[in-house]
Amino acid sequence: MTRRVLLLVAASLAACTPPPSGARFVVGEPYALGGVWSYPREDYALSESGLAVALPDAARGRRTVNGEVHDPAALVAAHRTLQLPAVVLVWNLDTGREIRVRVNDRGPSEPGRVIGLSRRAATLLGVALGEPARVRIAVDPDLSRAVAEGLPGAEGPRLAMAAAPVAVVEREQLAPPPGARAVGLRPEPVRRTPVLAEASGPAPSRRASVHLPEDVAQRGVAPSRLVVEAGTFFRRDLAERRAVALGGRAEAIGAGRQPQHRVRLGPFATVGEADRALDSALRRGIPDAKIVLD
Repeated sequence: MTRRVLLLVAASLAACTPPPSGARFVVGEPYALGGVWSYPREDYALSESGLAVALPDAARGRRTVNGEVHDPAALVAAHRTLQLPAVVLVWNLDTGREIRVRVNDRGPSEPGRVIGLSRRAATLLGVALGEPARVRIAVDPDLSRAVAEGLPGAEGPRLAMAAAPVAVVEREQLAPPPGARAVGLRPEPVRRTPVLAEASGPAPSRRASVHLPEDVAQRGVAPSRLVVEAGTFFRRDLAERRAVALGGRAEAIGAGRQPQHRVRLGPFATVGEADRALDSALRRGIPDAKIVLD
């Protein structure tokens, strides 16, 4: 299915499908999960790599962070920082499959996991329960805005800005001044500009769609290596100091007059090795340490 068709499908669904019961638009405050603090934010350009897992929920019932009832048969997911809801492209580098999922919850609870997938989404991507898969994810900005449009937010429904009222304007042709001769001038008809009514109450808008289509693309397998990223610095000496403490290395990234320097450990042959390195960095007080793909 092409992107144009997907957008048309989303628009059609949004126009006629009611939102999930209780659903609302949420960003949220910083929170701790699995011993790691996360800082939610609106981000329609997010693109990252890491490990995906299948969510353990086997049945419907619990409420997600944005107020929906979790449905393991739907293409939904959990992310630690994205606005809820958001639509994300997930590419499994181990199987080559790619699908779109709607993020509606916080998680996964395990540190070092970039996204948690519903049972159905995991099945379509070839992610087995309890076995992390290497993935790349990217927000679809257009569909993300489409599924969020019309949902009430944590602060209440979004209101339309009222249009400024415009007064009635009348024009007429004046008679010629004394001594002047009229040259075939005819009175101009009065033109009236209608007054624009002020908007009141919530603006009418499309409703967010409940289900994304099960459209699986086959992109191919992509080789990748597991590494632990443990911070980015503008000063190389600070990056090198942390790298020495963790047994890693400092790498220059970016260009220009002031490149940045990131600290990395690995690559690691197995997920278990990467998890142990991540746990060591977290225990040393580096909360932004994470597993990424190289």
